[in-house]
Amino acid sequence: MISEKRNLNWIGTIGLLLLLAACAAPIDSAALTAPSATRAASVTSALPATSQPTATIAPTKAIPTQTTSATVLPACTSPAALTLAQTEGPYYKAKSPERTALLEPGMGGTKLIVTGYVLTKDCQPIANAWLDFWQADDHGVYDNAGYRLRGHLFTDETGRFTLATILPGEYPGRTEHIHVKVQAPNGPILTTQLYFPGVAANDRDSIFDPALLADVQDTATGKVATFNFVVQP
Repeated sequence: MISEKRNLNWIGTIGLLLLLAACAAPIDSAALTAPSATRAASVTSALPATSQPTATIAPTKAIPTQTTSATVLPACTSPAALTLAQTEGPYYKAKSPERTALLEPGMGGTKLIVTGYVLTKDCQPIANAWLDFWQADDHGVYDNAGYRLRGHLFTDETGRFTLATILPGEYPGRTEHIHVKVQAPNGPILTTQLYFPGVAANDRDSIFDPALLADVQDTATGKVATFNFVVQP
């Protein structure tokens, strides 16, 4: 009986020693509890860099950028002088047709483009300004029955206007000129006249003023006259 107890005690002691030895071995608890994806990533990171797959990104097509040209305004020094007013004369007719060309089939004379800007005294362009033109034909004759060589137009968003017409002839006692009325939206009306350089009759015209001379250039199809009006807004 005593012998059996000793054997049992010896077996128990050996089992206890084996259990303690097993518990003494280090256990990687993180590796046991980590998700399978994490363990796979850990294995992949251990591979040489050349063995890891790399993603290929397709080149993207360059998207063109839109550029807007800055509006080129005429030379102007603020405060600019208001355009000189002149007499309306006897041949003005209200309610002229709206049009940017006074040219008609069979009309004689040298073709003329009148262009420029309508500005404030601060040199700011005036959009939607009203300009009403009337003039004599190349023989110096006004149409008083209808609206031949008469018409009005409006400036664009940059304050610019362009009119296609002909170079007027000399009305008896006057030099070559074009009548025009100009008005900023809700502003006062300016009535004046435009003149042309190099005309001999300019010196004999009692109304002529060099401040109202247009800048005229010759082109292959006619002449271009440039003049900028400065008005009260």
